[in-house]
Amino acid sequence: MHRIVKKTIKYAGYIFLLLIIGLIVGISYLYFSADMMQPKHEPMIPLREMPYADTIIMAPAEVIYNDTLDLRFYADNFLRHSESGLWELFVRGDALERGDAIGKLSADLLHHQEKVFIDQIREIIPSDSYLKFLRFFIVLFNRNLGANVPEEYREEIYGISQSCTHEYDFIGTPYERQLNYHSAHDLGHAMQDYMLVGCSSFAVWGTQSADSSLLIGRNFDFYVGDAFAENKQVAFYAPEKGYKFASVGWPGMIGVLSGMNEAGLTVTINAAKSAVPTGSATPISILTREILQYASTIEEAFAIAKKRKTFVSESILIGSAKDGKAAIIEKSPEKTVLFTGKEPDRLICTNHYQSEAFSEDERNLENIRTSDSPYRFARLEELINENQPLDTKAAASILRNRKGLQDIDLGLANEMAVNQFIAHHSVIFQPEKRLMWVSTSPWQCGKYVAYDLNKVFKDYILLKQEIFIPELTIPADKFIDTPEFQHLLTYKKLTPLLLKKIRKKEKIEESVLKTYQASNPSLYYVYEVIGDYYEAMQQPHQAIAYWQQALKRPIPKLQEKERIQQKIQKQSKDGKES
Repeated sequence: MHRIVKKTIKYAGYIFLLLIIGLIVGISYLYFSADMMQPKHEPMIPLREMPYADTIIMAPAEVIYNDTLDLRFYADNFLRHSESGLWELFVRGDALERGDAIGKLSADLLHHQEKVFIDQIREIIPSDSYLKFLRFFIVLFNRNLGANVPEEYREEIYGISQSCTHEYDFIGTPYERQLNYHSAHDLGHAMQDYMLVGCSSFAVWGTQSADSSLLIGRNFDFYVGDAFAENKQVAFYAPEKGYKFASVGWPGMIGVLSGMNEAGLTVTINAAKSAVPTGSATPISILTREILQYASTIEEAFAIAKKRKTFVSESILIGSAKDGKAAIIEKSPEKTVLFTGKEPDRLICTNHYQSEAFSEDERNLENIRTSDSPYRFARLEELINENQPLDTKAAASILRNRKGLQDIDLGLANEMAVNQFIAHHSVIFQPEKRLMWVSTSPWQCGKYVAYDLNKVFKDYILLKQEIFIPELTIPADKFIDTPEFQHLLTYKKLTPLLLKKIRKKEKIEESVLKTYQASNPSLYYVYEVIGDYYEAMQQPHQAIAYWQQALKRPIPKLQEKERIQQKIQKQSKDGKES
């Protein structure tokens, strides 16, 4: 009997070893066979006309800097820093020419943007060794990403990557990194419990618009730290194929988050509830880039959306000058649906699906039950009803609104509000007039500057003066000049400092805690943080008292409420046991 047991253990060990070896071989094969499909091209050397002796010759183009005008030239492309604080990029040509121009014009901005992003990751993963380990999993996850990004956009990204730093090559080559960054939004909202992604948008036309024409407003709430939004960019594209278009994002981002093309088609994206993906497909921003570049109507946009597989769920609000209305493409990894609305002359979009096709979807039902998306939806309904018919100034006031339903005080930076003070950018479109307004810092509180795409794309740009239309500027929010705004800045400054001290279990001065509470007294999170501090200091009674205060205030997500309740239960239980 003993011999049988011994033999069984021996053979089981062999089988286990073979399984481990098989697993390692399989993973290694997947890793080393991963192909991001880097384009096989020689570096671009564009030529430009240069005076030489008594004639004109063609010489290799170089970036020319005009520091007085904050302007950079490269061949037929330029990048300028507007007095508004926005960077304005104009590029033309084929994919590789555009990418090459973007990279050379904005090499310093690309480096800054990447550094800020990596620094944020380092806050979570401080060790370079772990980052290298993370690269291993990213390669496995995104091993087919190249195949899911159209060749045109891979070439553009490759052109950009030629000007990127090699400082972060331990994470991936410049091309690999730039390609992967275009999945950041997707991965961010696939893990909404861990990242702040909660966009709000709306469209009105006909009776609900002041001049009956289509009007669209949106907040792009994607927060990776304030530094990530320092260099907001409005990019104007004149591609060799497709429509000319404008897109709002950051340096190096060729995907579309918010944009309008010369045909008056607009695209904005709103995250929906997704399962954590197991493998890559087409990033949402790449899909919407394809729509903006190649579609002029809602039906054309829908046709493009149907042919691409995505790995997360998204609501894509499409506005169309040709159709004179808007619609929402509700897209998940399993199906794509066109939602045209349930009310006449308007559409509202937050972070849940509205169509009948998704009415029984479990993830969507859970999202409606547990998230702040329905609340923001209801608040947008309320604000539109109060302000209709809407004009651009009314749209801006809605996008800036920081209160809850019936104007209740939610506390500043509450995710239940339309304005959560985390927006990377906010945009207003009038598609039929080809006008777009882009917010300036901070968030959507700064002025909205207007661009006339009719002028931009007809080469009416005079580079020695501002491109935006000064007389159409929507003034900055008066909230900036109030003491409450200064309190908000105090809250935003103190929160990360306090969280860091709590993690290290370091003492915080009582005066600092009082200042922190006074900076945002209506926000639940302030009381949760102070409660966490007293827990770290092993003062459970005070911790519980503050957590109970947090529960008395509006809390965006069910999960956050349950998290606080669990803390109270744990401390109460531990107190009884001791």
